[in-house]
Amino acid sequence: MTRRGLILFAALGIAWGIPYLFIKVAVSELDPAMVVLGRSALAAILLLPLAFFRREVAAVVRRWKPMLAYTVVEIILPWYFLTSAEQRLPSSTAGLLLATVPLAGVAIAFAMGRPERLSRMNWLGIALGMLGVAALVGLDIGGSDLIAVAQMAVVVVGYALGPAILARWMPDLPGVGVVAVSLAATAVVYVPFVLFTGAWPTSMPSAAVIVAVIVLAVVCSALAFLLMLGLIAEIGPVKATTITYVNPAVAIIAGVAVLGERVTIWTIVGFVLVLAGSYLVTRKRQDAGVPAAAGAEAAPAEQATVEQPR
Repeated sequence: MTRRGLILFAALGIAWGIPYLFIKVAVSELDPAMVVLGRSALAAILLLPLAFFRREVAAVVRRWKPMLAYTVVEIILPWYFLTSAEQRLPSSTAGLLLATVPLAGVAIAFAMGRPERLSRMNWLGIALGMLGVAALVGLDIGGSDLIAVAQMAVVVVGYALGPAILARWMPDLPGVGVVAVSLAATAVVYVPFVLFTGAWPTSMPSAAVIVAVIVLAVVCSALAFLLMLGLIAEIGPVKATTITYVNPAVAIIAGVAVLGERVTIWTIVGFVLVLAGSYLVTRKRQDAGVPAAAGAEAAPAEQATVEQPR
């Protein structure tokens, strides 16, 4: 990897590893819906001018039906449930549970009628990932926050379904335009939701909470997406997907160092099992004599180019 690629990789690993920490800070004073509104609106304000400059908005809006579906499953619902779950779960646990997205991706592929042939190593990965989740849910948090865990399950499914929708119905759409429009649509949806549910804060939030929302929007959303595009251009889309295995480690370190969250033996066990499972599930088969081997890299390549900032 080049020096530029290494810098981009490290920067993106941090940008996608710290949102759980800042969400935890934000929900200490703000309603989850307000956090989502603030994050999506500010990020959209930053990315929309770039999307308009590159003339990408019109092409995205013309495909409004699949774009709406993508926005709902990738941002509108997941961001709310993730933020709400962090009212009960440690930020490090939330970040680690999201490392199971590749496992959900396998189920999504079957549900959408595009099942992949799984090797023994892929099946082993699914088993390890499930054991990791069991260790986290049943032993690390003691099953005491099952509502939050169910909310995280919605987030995982949404994050796995979003790229699948783009890959199937909108693979030709430009990435900046897709993200900018989806963020703007999310903000529009949440404005009445916040106003009519009493989620708007009755007093000025603390400086720490305001900074947390700004970081979520600027660093973890807008900047992270641009870093991802730069990383893909530098090292390629397939290698860029390995960033998935860095984010949970950053989330755990940030939660422990800043918030003083505890790390138990089951946190470590769950971390190892989930990441090992995710790696094995996404490991590409090297079938000898199959000329279409390049097609095996299509799915992660598509996901890398359209992945939504966390």
